[in-house]
Amino acid sequence: MNILDKIIADKYKEVALRKQLIPAKQLEQSVLFNRKSPSLAQALSTSASGIIAEHKRRSPSKATINNNLNVQDVARGYEQAGVCGMSVLTDGKYFGGSLDDLLLARAAAQLPLLRKEFVIDTYQILEAKAYGADVILLIAAVLTREEIKSLSEFAKSLGLDVLLEVHNLEELQKSVMPSLDMLGVNNRNLKTFEVSLETSKSLSAEIPDDFVKVSESGISSIEAIKALQPYGYKGFLIGENFMKTDDPGASATEFIKQLI
Repeated sequence: MNILDKIIADKYKEVALRKQLIPAKQLEQSVLFNRKSPSLAQALSTSASGIIAEHKRRSPSKATINNNLNVQDVARGYEQAGVCGMSVLTDGKYFGGSLDDLLLARAAAQLPLLRKEFVIDTYQILEAKAYGADVILLIAAVLTREEIKSLSEFAKSLGLDVLLEVHNLEELQKSVMPSLDMLGVNNRNLKTFEVSLETSKSLSAEIPDDFVKVSESGISSIEAIKALQPYGYKGFLIGENFMKTDDPGASATEFIKQLI
C-alpha cells in the first residue's frame, strides 16, 4: 500500500465521521456559503507571476516544515506579496492542517483560497464552500472519470473553481472535461516521491488550451518557473519553499520581485 492509498483509506473513514457530526444542511447555512468566490483561474491567466503559495505545516515526505506560524499572518503576508492565490492544506493526520486554517485564512485575506485536500465526496466540497474556499483540488490518481465529472460539476454548481491534478498521460486523458478550470501537473511521483520538472514539460502539449496550466511540486527557484513558462504554464504552486522560512510572506515578496 503506498502513502496515497493509505491517505485515501483514512479519508473515507474521516468523511463518514464528519457527516455524522455536521449535517450537510448545517454547512449550507454557514455565513460564508453564499459568498461569491473570486476565480483563481482568471487571476492566473492575467498574472505575470502565477504564484499559488501554500500553507503547509508538515508532509509525509518531509515531516515537519514549520509549526510555528500563525495562518492569518501567512495569509496576510502572501496577499501583500501579490500572489494569485493561497493553497491551504486541511488534512490533519498527514499534513497537520484543518478546516479552521481555511477559516482563519479567509478572515485575514481576500485572495482566492484553494482547499488542498483529498476530495472523494461532494460533502467535502460543501465544507470547502462553507469554510471560505474558492477552489477545490481533485486528484485524478484516486478518482474515476465518473467521480471527477460528478465532483467537478457539483463544485461548479456552487460557484467554485476546480483544479484537477494529474501525474501522467493516462490520468490526463481520462480527466479532460468542460467542468474543470485548471489542469495541474504534479511533478512528484506519488509512489517514489521523486520530483522532476520533465513531467510538466512532457505533458504540456497534451493539455488543451481551454484550461489554465498549473505546475506543482519541486518548484523552488525562479529558474524552474522560467523553464516552464515557454510550455504554457500560467500557475506555479509553491509550498515548502516559502513555508520553511520564518516569514513566508516576505520570502514570497522577494521571490516575485525577482521573477517579474
